[in-house]
Amino acid sequence: MQPSKPKLFVLSSLGKIFKQSIVLVALFLVWEIAPRIGLVDQAFFPTFSSVLISWWNLIITGELFAHFAASITRSFTGFALAVIITIPLGLVIGWYPLARELLNPVLELFRNTAALALLPVFMLLMGIGETSKIAIVIFACTWPILLNTIAAVGSVDPLLIKSARSMNISSFKLFLKVILPASVPMIFTGIRMAGTAAILVLIAAEMVGAKEGLGYLITYSQYNFQIPEMYAGILTIALLGLLINQGLSLLERKFSKWKQHVNG
Repeated sequence: MQPSKPKLFVLSSLGKIFKQSIVLVALFLVWEIAPRIGLVDQAFFPTFSSVLISWWNLIITGELFAHFAASITRSFTGFALAVIITIPLGLVIGWYPLARELLNPVLELFRNTAALALLPVFMLLMGIGETSKIAIVIFACTWPILLNTIAAVGSVDPLLIKSARSMNISSFKLFLKVILPASVPMIFTGIRMAGTAAILVLIAAEMVGAKEGLGYLITYSQYNFQIPEMYAGILTIALLGLLINQGLSLLERKFSKWKQHVNG
């Protein structure tokens, strides 16, 4: 007697979860065992369980939430502003060849400029408050989104454009119904890259000049030799990055349903 479909689905799901988590579980086991048997110094690399205890204590006291809220607010604000500004700009630049030719040298210059290299400039011009941190996040997020949007518009299949124009539709409808939907997957690639950049750049900025945030928590814990708390902050950043990536992946699948149906 063969297993029923629900049982097969459950078994398949459990097998998938096991395959995806086995390496991660092994990594945490090594992390727990290595300090205990003396492979690494516990003073500088504490056991995973002690890091979890410190992480839980930070949650209980509310300290972790305060730092998390500060970082997520800054990163989300900068990321959202970058998306709002750069996607329309990228669509325009990608659609009009003259704009692309005029702006290409500037784009090439800034795309190769590391955001963190400009952090002192942002701090000098805007101070060490919230404005400079949000501005550096906007700068870091702008280029992946902008360049992928420009490339997305330029890589739309010419046959799609030619077929649409043969139906005598207006340029606005052509852009709305053909160019924009076809560009969505590549645009979301840039958005996901920007989501990662938003966290990494912000954490570095918080380590330099901030009184709260996950970057500040890590630096403060290091200076005060609160090593388990430092690793707890690092784990929180890793979880935050994972959540952002998963959330953006869900949005990408939602906005790209038409492509999945075509491929299916």
